[in-house]
Amino acid sequence: MENDKKTYPRVLTIAGSDSGGGAGIQADIKAISATGSYAASAITAITVQNTTGVKEVLPLPPKVVSEQIEYVIKDIGVDAIKIGMLHSVQVIESIRNSLDRCELPLAPRNNIVIDPVMISTSGHRLIEQDAIEALVTALIPSARIITPNIPEAETLSGLRIQTHKDMMVVGKHLARKLRVSVLMKAGHSTGKMVNDILFNAEEDDIVQLISKRTDTVNTHGTGCTLSSALASYLAQGLSLTEATRAAKAYITKAIESGAQYRIGHGHGPVNHFWRFNQRNKG
Repeated sequence: MENDKKTYPRVLTIAGSDSGGGAGIQADIKAISATGSYAASAITAITVQNTTGVKEVLPLPPKVVSEQIEYVIKDIGVDAIKIGMLHSVQVIESIRNSLDRCELPLAPRNNIVIDPVMISTSGHRLIEQDAIEALVTALIPSARIITPNIPEAETLSGLRIQTHKDMMVVGKHLARKLRVSVLMKAGHSTGKMVNDILFNAEEDDIVQLISKRTDTVNTHGTGCTLSSALASYLAQGLSLTEATRAAKAYITKAIESGAQYRIGHGHGPVNHFWRFNQRNKG
């Protein structure tokens, strides 16, 4: 009885590969799996990196990126898509064309989460300048939500962010300008608390997501992990606000737990499987 079998919530992550395992596709697959969904992937670029930095970015041919996306959707299908590192205009256009060919529903009915990755934790630029405009015009209009950190929000808006009030102003500006929900990540801010802000364009609502800041160097891949968890929870049918709250809770615990470990000699990863580790401790 094939039709009686259960199905997984399915998430396709479209992003670059991190040879160090802490960010990119590797972090996405870990986060999606740890939060209860099935992860498929389309790799946009191969990076030569570890916890100390990125040595090289090797983009894959746009045709290869497109075929990965279309083959996954044709066979497995998707309940949500997370889009991360996109190095060039050509790759962005190939993704847009693939999504069009797959005839995915238009936003906000779809569950496309875009994490506009631009600079790595170590400071390496991961996107070409002209690709930023293509991201804004070709992909973001199809997204349900984008998840920029402070530097990325400054780049997308052209506005400076120095205070929490600035985050509010820029977040509102991006939501209205781009007609998309925005999760402003405050990890680059200072202070004892991290106050992320969700601008929910679907409900015209603003939600404050406050957590205690963990003093740790193990912050590599936090943005990838958060956006992937968000996509995972959307795939499971949670509302945008519910999914964002759940993803925030997940990444907060992953950072707290990951601070207890040492991987490499630079910015280590978060602990994606903290739930599993807690169960093993009894």
